[in-house]
Amino acid sequence: MSDNPLSRIPNPESRIPADAKRPRRIALIAGEASGDLLGAELARGLLSHHPSVELVGVCGEAMRRAGVSEWYDCERLSVMGLVEVLKHLPGLLRFRRELRQRLLAWAPDLVVGIDAPDFNLGLERWLKQRGIRTAHYVSPSVWAWREQRAAKIGQSADRVLCLFPMEPPIYQRYQVDARFVGHPTAQAIPLNPDVARERAALSIAQKAKVLAVLPGSRNSELRRLAPSFLSAAALFLRHHSDWQVALPLARPALASLIDRALTDLERGAAPDPTVLSERLSLSDIAQLRRQLIITEGRSLSVMQASDLLLVASGTAALEGMLAKVPMVVGYRIAPLTHWIVKRLGLLKVDRYSLPNVLAGEDLVPECMQHDCTASRLCAELMAWLQASERRQHYRERSRELHQSLLPPSESAAAVALSDLLATGEAS
Repeated sequence: MSDNPLSRIPNPESRIPADAKRPRRIALIAGEASGDLLGAELARGLLSHHPSVELVGVCGEAMRRAGVSEWYDCERLSVMGLVEVLKHLPGLLRFRRELRQRLLAWAPDLVVGIDAPDFNLGLERWLKQRGIRTAHYVSPSVWAWREQRAAKIGQSADRVLCLFPMEPPIYQRYQVDARFVGHPTAQAIPLNPDVARERAALSIAQKAKVLAVLPGSRNSELRRLAPSFLSAAALFLRHHSDWQVALPLARPALASLIDRALTDLERGAAPDPTVLSERLSLSDIAQLRRQLIITEGRSLSVMQASDLLLVASGTAALEGMLAKVPMVVGYRIAPLTHWIVKRLGLLKVDRYSLPNVLAGEDLVPECMQHDCTASRLCAELMAWLQASERRQHYRERSRELHQSLLPPSESAAAVALSDLLATGEAS
């Protein structure tokens, strides 16, 4: 008998039957900090419905605490953008080969890729072709560009779990099984945030004015956004010296990147000189250091406890909207990635941040790419302070959008996967 694991691959049209004598096995593959949080909530739901289930995978601290046995740390997949992915491609390909062989040998009943579509969809497709049931949690943005990708995603995943209600109808047009399971963060943040409680938990004075700065959870994001975000905060403090600046970090290791960015600003240096756009003095940076509150994790609490937000486009912008706190959204991608996207016309939307996409209106200011400068970000932050009617409209719309994102049932994602496991067949 051959020892080659590929010789034991079943017909792609069949399914690997579960051994009735052993607990069900589910592998969860998360690709970054936000995926780790989603995976943790999913793991808790799965263990609630199936207490004996074995959960393993690529995960972070949150998933480990929720009961997932770590095979690999999800930091290995924490890259994004065309340029960044190309730079890490050889290592990613080696890792995927190693992971898929390990999964094949373990014979899980289900493999769930959590976000990280560039990595997970290829892995899911390979496993599905070999008889292993797959699901993909967090739909790629088919509503923003290349809707026809939905059909290809269906070739990788037996079921797609969608965070936004406008996504399943797109998949249905391509005969792909997709379920709206709600956004976990919409459940984690109350419709009426308790600002006093969050401030007490963070030891922030109840009457203090707080600007929260969230320049991303990935190393590459922080390197690109921290200079402009921190510079904008320093400029803001120049005009509003009684405010405090809160900066929650997704991981403790990111603190060194923030300190390096502040040191570079003190020296008048930045990766891209255009982010500064206005010279900062040493006293500006010194004031920022004095009034900067850095926390490890607790980003949701920090946002709810704040009066104003400066956030990277992505999950943090959605979380800020759910916290009902006025915000400015900024983002920069690698210059080559930006050139390719523009040259090929890959992006087909007029709005980039999730609050604006979901609202169908310019609910929050967006400062993207060359507009993501310290002076522009600061100006947009200060504009919120002068517009009471705008702030009221923002809070009302944010509440409406919050309600639309609540899960249709308790542990909806886990229930959707339990159903997939129970049926024993793909849709």
